[in-house]
Amino acid sequence: MSTTADHKLAAQRPHLREPDRIRGLLDAVMSLGRGLELPQVLRGIVEAAVTLTDAEYGALGVVGDQQKLSEFLTVGMSEELEARIGRTPCGRGILGELIRNPVPLRLTDLSRHSRSYGFPPNHPPMRTFLGVPVRVRDEVFGNLYLTEKRGGAAFDEDDEAVLTTLSIAAGVAIDNARIYHESRRRERWLEALGEITRSLLSGTAAGEVLHLIAERAMEVASADHAAVLLPGGQAGAGPELLTVEVAHGHGASRIDGLAVPADGSLAGLAARSGRPVASSDVREDPRAHPMEAGEEHDDDLCGPTVSVPLQIDAGASGALRLSRLAGRPAFDDTEVKLISGFADQAAIALELARRRAESEDLAVLHDRDRIARDLHDLAIQRLFATGMTLQSATRLIDRPEAAERVGRAVGDLDTTIQIIRSTIFGLRATGDGTSGPSLRRSMAETAQAAGRTLGFPPSLRIEGPVDTNVPGELAEQVLAVAAEALSNVARHARARRVEVVLSVGDEVTLTVTDDGAGLPDRRDAGPRHSGGLANMRSRAELHGGVFSVTSPAAAGGGTRVSWSAPLPE
Repeated sequence: MSTTADHKLAAQRPHLREPDRIRGLLDAVMSLGRGLELPQVLRGIVEAAVTLTDAEYGALGVVGDQQKLSEFLTVGMSEELEARIGRTPCGRGILGELIRNPVPLRLTDLSRHSRSYGFPPNHPPMRTFLGVPVRVRDEVFGNLYLTEKRGGAAFDEDDEAVLTTLSIAAGVAIDNARIYHESRRRERWLEALGEITRSLLSGTAAGEVLHLIAERAMEVASADHAAVLLPGGQAGAGPELLTVEVAHGHGASRIDGLAVPADGSLAGLAARSGRPVASSDVREDPRAHPMEAGEEHDDDLCGPTVSVPLQIDAGASGALRLSRLAGRPAFDDTEVKLISGFADQAAIALELARRRAESEDLAVLHDRDRIARDLHDLAIQRLFATGMTLQSATRLIDRPEAAERVGRAVGDLDTTIQIIRSTIFGLRATGDGTSGPSLRRSMAETAQAAGRTLGFPPSLRIEGPVDTNVPGELAEQVLAVAAEALSNVARHARARRVEVVLSVGDEVTLTVTDDGAGLPDRRDAGPRHSGGLANMRSRAELHGGVFSVTSPAAAGGGTRVSWSAPLPE
């Protein structure tokens, strides 16, 4: 009689458990529906599956490229046990069977299956098995794996039905989490683009903006490394090379300033083709070029990489390169599109900044031209007229000393006119600092530097179109002679006043005059003089010019260095 009662109780037990299981399944579906963050949703799926089927171990494998598992999330194993087991499975054996044939699979002893691959060392023993695919919009996202039903029983049809129902709800929850993730990611991209655009329009230097582009792109793409590569940009680098202008993140210091071939690298391929280039692992990609010294041997640095074109101007294109550490998921198609759009918008922002800078430079040039016209048409004409009036009035002055003072005033006006004309040439010169060095500006810097040694600023007067008519090589000679002459004054002359005059007509002429100790016992510098004087003489002779050192005729002595060379035709 007790045996009959036991049979009746055993027959009733599944029916008694069924309402609880249905309520548990409904609770799990509702809980999954409320989840928005994908990692939490995936873990909730595995935990619900283990609870509803009385399984000891559960896992969810995400199917990635080449039909391999890109992620493997487990429940039931401690972190210490997972660490002892080591590398997560990639999808061989029984796990791969579900990838190849995505239909529910129940086994009472998985070791007897023809596809069984065995377990790695330190892995707990497992016998019973239940697996079902998880589909998202008719696409297999991954598989749910359960092993070791508690109590030693095998998984039955009810377990399979519950797990299949849960997998359907899981597909919907994963899809919702993906949509939410995409919207949040796009929002972060837009915020980053807005920050870059604001930074550019506020006048931030382009170099700082490139750093910001690399930093923000790395953050929103969840990358570990970012680099901006520009054409050339390095001494000796040409259009066939791309130079790392900015590096940010893991290992950035090792590649900053590195030049990579435009033909034979992912970044070069993206720059030349104008299309994004992605690699799931640069270590195994023949198109890739090692960015760091020894990158091919550095497993924690190589990994998934994407390079997208970064248009610099109409004739040149660089690249934005993002990488993840080895073992991390590859960049998916959506991420590649977002990164490409980010680079396109960043390039537009850089172009706007460049156009704005050109507009500001043009406004400065127009203003300088207006000032030059005003000086020429107003100031010089009034000074010239004043000088003519004073000069004509000299004949009416009876006292010689008064006439002499008026004559000196007329001379001072002539000197002032020359200074203003020199300023006008400077305002209209093309050497604005963007197209090359300016001789006028460099002469001013040389005089300023000499003033710190002399103890007082030398007088500097520049006459004629020095920036337009003096070629670069001859300008270098003029600067070297000026620096040497001023250095000699500081070392030997004990002068209280120094005048530097640079003029350009048919030839370029430089004179440096001081009121110091003068030349001892000789009127002209010969070849036996100091090495500095010999160097100045040789610089003049190199360009067919003339060099001399004399004492000024004015009382008080001193020294005058004269250097001149003809301008090339």
